[in-house]
Amino acid sequence: MNLNVAQKLIQSHLVHGAMEAGEEIGISIDQTLTQDATGTLVMLELEAMGLDRAKTGLSVQYVDHNLIQEDYRNADDHLFLRSAAERFGLWYSRAGNGVSHPCHQENFGKPGKTLLGSDSHTPAAGAIGMLAIGAGGLEVALAIAGEPFFTRMPQIWGVKLTGQLPDWVSARDVILEMLRRHGVDGGAGRIIEYDGPGLDTLSAMDRHVIANMGAELGATTTVFPSGQEVRRFLRAWSRESDWIELVAERGATYDLHDEIDLASLEPLIAMPSSPDNVRPVREVAGEPIHQAYIGSSANPGYRDFAVAATMVRDRLVHDRVSFDVNPTSRAQLEMLVRDGHIEHLLHAGARLHQAGCNGCIGMGQAPATNGLSLRTVPRNFPGRSGTREDKVCLVSPETRTRPGARRSRSAISCRHARFSMCCAEVG
Repeated sequence: MNLNVAQKLIQSHLVHGAMEAGEEIGISIDQTLTQDATGTLVMLELEAMGLDRAKTGLSVQYVDHNLIQEDYRNADDHLFLRSAAERFGLWYSRAGNGVSHPCHQENFGKPGKTLLGSDSHTPAAGAIGMLAIGAGGLEVALAIAGEPFFTRMPQIWGVKLTGQLPDWVSARDVILEMLRRHGVDGGAGRIIEYDGPGLDTLSAMDRHVIANMGAELGATTTVFPSGQEVRRFLRAWSRESDWIELVAERGATYDLHDEIDLASLEPLIAMPSSPDNVRPVREVAGEPIHQAYIGSSANPGYRDFAVAATMVRDRLVHDRVSFDVNPTSRAQLEMLVRDGHIEHLLHAGARLHQAGCNGCIGMGQAPATNGLSLRTVPRNFPGRSGTREDKVCLVSPETRTRPGARRSRSAISCRHARFSMCCAEVG
């Protein structure tokens, strides 16, 4: 049997059952991820189990959700989580360090390893060749205690990528195209594995965008191979020694198939109020918006912020628009400051928030009632933003940041003028 990447990952961790779709399997877990909205219960469960120390290779407790300290409760939870992490031998990521998923990929993710997380977007780690699955708190607590994770063997869905993305089209448009085709339950009971020559044009953080929002397809997880691009990413974070090559064997087969010609894609937008309500941006161009939000685990990379900063340089945000910038990790924020991108964003009128989930989960940055909010977040279900009558649209960083002609402090270059199709307004 010639194995694909997902099968290799499962086979190397299989402790119960057989790799037959629909059969119960148990897999050993190398790493776990918890965040502060779910981690408190996980730590209480570990106490109830009488666990001495974590039995995983690595477990991390992140503080990235409940960051607003309007009273004592969030602060008390953070102190509890810190003490529990020390008690059980977990890494502890303090408030302000950033969102768990990009932080984990930057610091701890390893190709070939399994990761179980008490957060639905844990599959983002599949970007670098991990088998990463979101699960309930009790299942994660059991994994920390050394128990296998039990699930039904998913079907493996191979998606072949060919071609190269056109200008102004990015990884967000790839996953929006998948949602347009298959809907929010199209991946249920399946692992999505991307392959094909088009992969060579996607960075590790591009793959993170796609793997993260595989959760919106309902997929068990998303998997990418670990090749030279993953090696380059780990080298950039001084972790090249963590790299292994992990690719599908020649002749590997899949239970289902799909193919995307990247060159055929155009800017896409998920309109309110579901991630699969996807339309071409050109069909809604010109509608006024009231918020433009960049950040979250779905577009967390340096590039995503740098593109926006370049587009608004020497321009001014429309006075109707709340231009919200949510850095996704402390490290990314430091690099963006170092390279001058934060200065350009602030000078254009951006509101800079702390590194964390923030508005993605309705923890601040709630939009105006019935006002269109263009966001690089993964979900736009009604009320998730913190406003019951919200109108959240899911877009790429390029679509979210469109230079217009009003109140311009300098002439718009030809490169920027080409993107006049999009909705967000920057004067």
